[in-house]
Amino acid sequence: MKKSYFRFWILVAIVAISGFSQGMLLPLIAVIFEKSGVSSSLNGLNATALYIGILLVSPFMEMPLRKYGYKPVIIAGGGLVVGALALFPLWKSFWFWFFLRLLIGIGDHSLHFATQTWITSSSPKEKRGRNISLYGLFFGIGFATGPLMTPLVNVNEALPFIISSVFCFIGWLFVFLLQNDFPEQEVEINSFFNTIKRFKNAMKYGWIAFLPPFCYGFLESSLNGSFPVYALRSDINVASVSIVLTAFAVGSIITQLPLGVLSDQYGRRNILIIVLLLGFLSFTSASIFEDSFIGLFTSFLISGMVVGSTFSLGISYMTDLVPKNLLATGNLLCGIFFSIGSLSGPIIGGLYIQYFENISFFYIISTMLLILAIMIYMFGKKTYSVAEANKS
Repeated sequence: MKKSYFRFWILVAIVAISGFSQGMLLPLIAVIFEKSGVSSSLNGLNATALYIGILLVSPFMEMPLRKYGYKPVIIAGGGLVVGALALFPLWKSFWFWFFLRLLIGIGDHSLHFATQTWITSSSPKEKRGRNISLYGLFFGIGFATGPLMTPLVNVNEALPFIISSVFCFIGWLFVFLLQNDFPEQEVEINSFFNTIKRFKNAMKYGWIAFLPPFCYGFLESSLNGSFPVYALRSDINVASVSIVLTAFAVGSIITQLPLGVLSDQYGRRNILIIVLLLGFLSFTSASIFEDSFIGLFTSFLISGMVVGSTFSLGISYMTDLVPKNLLATGNLLCGIFFSIGSLSGPIIGGLYIQYFENISFFYIISTMLLILAIMIYMFGKKTYSVAEANKS
């Protein structure tokens, strides 16, 4: 018991440090490039490197995890992130930094895929939502504190990269203290065709659970990438934009753990439907009150509180639906769907702003949340809940 408790908190701490480095890179590199005269379109292109790295490595992640176990994959991924962060100050070049961000995407995905699968497969069913919520909570805290490194660029451009790489290195060293373990598997797996077969089987059992991670990826990237453009065109000042986006992040941190615990008690499907419907209402209210800073701030805070946990709830839901020997594949697909959502968010959001100038940007988000709530209600399978188990 003590060993699993120790392992869980080391994994959660590593995820927090990884979130910190990701949260730091987005605004930091954007500011550095903006000051260097790089166009906004190229700036945005550079930011996609992380998600491209995730998508490139995803089909090849499961075989090494099953062959070598969790610990080596986390060590390899963490080492790649530490090395890439340390290399940023060496050469300030658009394509060199694009390549480094690609490597960080590959390293971070290896780290997250292995830690997610290890936590979901080793957590008892009645605590699964809580544990995955803690995972999401600590990543969120790390991601939210990362941007605080941005002002250090005024002291020295290299300083934020050095601090972040040192933090990641310290967290990485703790992984060596863990005892290796392997995901559950019933057959020998050494062919690409078996990987494709497992992808099909995981999709058959849990396809509905991959939609919340897609939704969260779309939501996060469109809010951070497209909303500022819409806001500036609507005469909302930059300071207000940063404050309302922070309100969304804070909201998601506040309720991450309580929603996870509630999903253990009352079932993942029920909680997902409720938060998605509340998200639909909160973003609809944002479209009504977008001319009021207080109205927008309140809407974003409530939105974060209800839909800021859709990624972690989606993972927990997937774990309930997919057989244990397919958990690694399910976690991989959660990451792939999140990345597809993250890549499509700014593109679809940008096109929406361009062609629907007189219609609120928030309608695209609220509509997507409503459609997803209806789909989970109609096609989602009922999942285990402690409350129902106690009645029987």
